[in-house]
Amino acid sequence: MFGIGLPVLALAALVAISASALAYGVMYSRIESEKKTEGRVRRVSAAETDRVKVKAARDRVNEMSKRRKSVQDSLKELEKKQQEKSAKAAPSMKARLAQANLTISLAKFYVFSALFGLFAAFVALILGAGLAIAAGIGVIVAAGLPRWLVNFLIKRRCKKFLEEFPNALDIMVRSIKSGLPLNDALRLIANDGQEPVKSEFRRVVESQQVGLSVTEACARMINHMPLSEVNFFAIVIGIQAQAGGNLSEALGNLSKVLRERKKMKAKVNALSMEAKASAWIIGALPFIVSTLVYLTSPDYMMILFTDQRGHLIIGAGLVWMSIGILMMRNMINFDI
Repeated sequence: MFGIGLPVLALAALVAISASALAYGVMYSRIESEKKTEGRVRRVSAAETDRVKVKAARDRVNEMSKRRKSVQDSLKELEKKQQEKSAKAAPSMKARLAQANLTISLAKFYVFSALFGLFAAFVALILGAGLAIAAGIGVIVAAGLPRWLVNFLIKRRCKKFLEEFPNALDIMVRSIKSGLPLNDALRLIANDGQEPVKSEFRRVVESQQVGLSVTEACARMINHMPLSEVNFFAIVIGIQAQAGGNLSEALGNLSKVLRERKKMKAKVNALSMEAKASAWIIGALPFIVSTLVYLTSPDYMMILFTDQRGHLIIGAGLVWMSIGILMMRNMINFDI
C-alpha cells in the first residue's frame, strides 16, 4: 500500500509544480507590468513631491523678493515725502506755536508781540534814546523777542521728549513681546508715560479714534515734535505695516540707536565746550571793556551816545559782532 501511495504523491507534487510553473509563466508578464506600473507611480509621486518642494521654495523666494521690493518702495516713498517736506518753507508760526505746546491763537500772539514792541520803544524813549532809535528797538523787540521765546520753548520741549522717548520705546518693546498689540502699546504710553511723550502719544491714539491708521497717526507726530528721531519712529511703523516683520526687534534697535545718538551728542558737547567758552568770552569782551572805560572815563564814552556818528559806530559794531557770533555759533554747533 505504501508502494502505491508514493508514486501517487510524487505525481501529485509534479502536477502541482507544473501547474505553479504554468501559472507563473502565464502571470509573469502581468506581474512585471504591475511592478513597472508601481515603479512609475512611485517615480511620478516623487516627481510631484519634488515639484511641490520646488514650488514652495520658489514661492518663498518670490515672497522674500516681493517683501524686499515692498520695503525698498516704502523707503523710497518715505524718502520722497521727506524731501518734499524739507523742500517746503519753514513751518508757519501757527505750527510753531503748536510745537511749543502753546494754546494761544495766532492773533493773540501778534497782539502780544506788538505790545512787547511798544513797551520796549517806550522804555527806550524814557532812557533818552531818539525817536528813530526807539522805533527801531520796538520793531526789533516785537519781531524778535516773542519768536525767540517760542523757539526756546520748542527746543526745551524737544529736549525733554528726547530724554524720555527711548524709555517709551523700551516699554513698547516689552509690551509687544508680552503679547499686546501695537495699539494697546501706544495707549499704554499715552496713559502712563511721562510728558511730553505722553501728550504726543495721546494725539496718536486720538487720531486713530477719528479714523486714521497707525502709520498716518505716527507720521503726523512730526508736525508737533520736529525731530529726526520721531521721523525714524514713523518710518519703522510704516515699514512694519506694509512689509511686516518683527516690530519689537525693530523698535528695540531704534531705542539703541537713539541712546547712542544721545551719547554722541553729549560727547560732542563736552569736546566743544572749550570753543563755546571762548565764544562767550569774545562776545562779552566788548561790553565789559566799554563798561570799564565808562566807569573810568564817562565823558570819553558818552560821545558815542550823544553824537550821531557815535550812533552809527555803535550800530556798525553791533552788526559786525552779530555776524561774528553767528559764524562762531555755526562753527561749534554740530548736527548729529
